[in-house]
Amino acid sequence: MPKPSPKTLSPRSPLVLDTRELPRRPGALRTVERVVPAPADLGLELIGVPEGADLSLNLRLESVSEGVLVSGTVSGPIEGECGRCLRPIRDSLAVKIQELYAYENSTTDETADEDEVGRMQGDLIDLEPVLRDAVVLTLPTNPLCRDDCPGLCPECGVHWDELPADHSHQQIDPRWAGLSQLTRQEE
Repeated sequence: MPKPSPKTLSPRSPLVLDTRELPRRPGALRTVERVVPAPADLGLELIGVPEGADLSLNLRLESVSEGVLVSGTVSGPIEGECGRCLRPIRDSLAVKIQELYAYENSTTDETADEDEVGRMQGDLIDLEPVLRDAVVLTLPTNPLCRDDCPGLCPECGVHWDELPADHSHQQIDPRWAGLSQLTRQEE
């Protein structure tokens, strides 16, 4: 769901779509294919799209009676670290987006809140809020390097993959910890 865009949009911004060449008659269609740099902070704490990475936009802009329907796919690389073992993760993602942007002073502009239907500023559409919502909702909150990642040993912090099958740490009852020092001194 798009957020209101209080800022003035620039047609030179990579995530701003200019619809001047799209006729305002329902059914008119235009496709947009471009590669843009990813904005900052596009992701979650453990995983996200690196700032400045190439995002491929394959979009379709379609005029409807109240505005422009933007639909298509955004794809690009993601990087992060495993939530269990902290190994680096490199992958790619492709997310579908679909959002209606109402013309200024249209009936939708009067009957729907800005958080329900996006708004156009003149002929410009700010794609960043929709892109950000789609990407962030697609990313896992606890990414894994692989589905069966065993994680780290909680005692020594070594990857379970690198430890022998019989790896364990001796658990000493804290009430008897002082006595264990005596047996070590006698040895």
